[in-house]
Amino acid sequence: MTDTEPRICVHGLGYVGLPTAAVLANSGYEVYGFDADPDHRSDLMKGSFDIEEPDLDRFVRRALKDGLRIVSQPQEAEFHVICVPTPYDKDLDRTDLSYVEAAGEAVAAELREGDVVILSSTVPPGTTAGRLRDVVERSGLSASEDFVLGYSPETVLPGNTLTELRENDRIVGTVGGQPTDRLVALYDSFVSGDIRTADATTAEFVKLIQNAYRDTNIAFANEIAKLAHEFGIDSREAIAMANEHPRVEILRPGPGVGGHCIPIDPLFLNHNNDIPMLIETARRVNDGMPEFVAELLSAALGDLEGMRVALLGVAYKGGVSDVRETPSFVIAEGLLERGVDELRLTDPYVNSDDIGYELSSLEESLDEVDAAVLVTDHPEYGALSPQTFADRMSGDVIVDTRAMLDMDRWEAAGFDVYQV
Repeated sequence: MTDTEPRICVHGLGYVGLPTAAVLANSGYEVYGFDADPDHRSDLMKGSFDIEEPDLDRFVRRALKDGLRIVSQPQEAEFHVICVPTPYDKDLDRTDLSYVEAAGEAVAAELREGDVVILSSTVPPGTTAGRLRDVVERSGLSASEDFVLGYSPETVLPGNTLTELRENDRIVGTVGGQPTDRLVALYDSFVSGDIRTADATTAEFVKLIQNAYRDTNIAFANEIAKLAHEFGIDSREAIAMANEHPRVEILRPGPGVGGHCIPIDPLFLNHNNDIPMLIETARRVNDGMPEFVAELLSAALGDLEGMRVALLGVAYKGGVSDVRETPSFVIAEGLLERGVDELRLTDPYVNSDDIGYELSSLEESLDEVDAAVLVTDHPEYGALSPQTFADRMSGDVIVDTRAMLDMDRWEAAGFDVYQV
């Protein structure tokens, strides 16, 4: 360590790495930002990137002026923070840790005694103490004696990343019995939430069970929604009443679960074991909701052969452009397989160039369609007028997967409204 503010090298400048590097730089640190993609590095050097987050553009530009340097090779630094992707290979039923290993090799080449290495990527429990430690120790240095190897997961929500990086509680853990004080000091310098300490494997585990809890709770809500349809009950009204109990907190049902975290992270708990039956069941329930949406539409229209349908919303959640694991694409594919003749997609936040579908304006998507399916809970959709739809649609069926529309108002306007 030096007597001045430590230098930090952030490995991976994606959805988490870039905001992390910017927050650190804007907190007064000298930060090196490295990404293995040369085109991405080149764009960042020009202040350009395709991650849409409120205020991130301004925040990154400020960081590039104040302390963030985009580099073509990892640099020597007192802290190395790894924020690389960890995709889940569903065909092999295991996590792809190749990016973590590559980052570990890059760190090993620059590692010195006294440095701190922190993994922030979402990984199966034991990765930091196992595969990453093995790779980094190829430097000839020991994680239990010569440097500190730790783990600290991010827990940010797309659309609110900068705020949550700085305000959410953090958990930090180390391997080899090393103290956590330097990790705590680093995060405490820019995080207003509490910093909790553990060993690295516990820290990895906590991140995964947080998202597995949400996934299983959503799956329970989705099961309730399906059962409610069988009994002719409003599922959301029933859930709201159930949640009046002080020890009950059921989440909301919907068309499926999207984003990188909730539909992916629980699978990491299955890595090299076959224990989590409940988690696997929850995944199947949530993955099956797009089919349930298609069934609702079929119940309303009968045979979907030759029908024209508008899908409102492509992003996986409201107010963002993120389409990772979005249920909208699965719904679209399912409807086409059922014979829908023309499918129109619209989204006020998503650009057609970024996805494999052509997007229309809201008005164009509604022209002469037999039905409209509201998929994403964008705030704009909550203020939609029945008259806008009545003036353009040839049919009168609305499937509202997010319960954003006032059913009484829309039914009074002549629409047949179905809610998940």
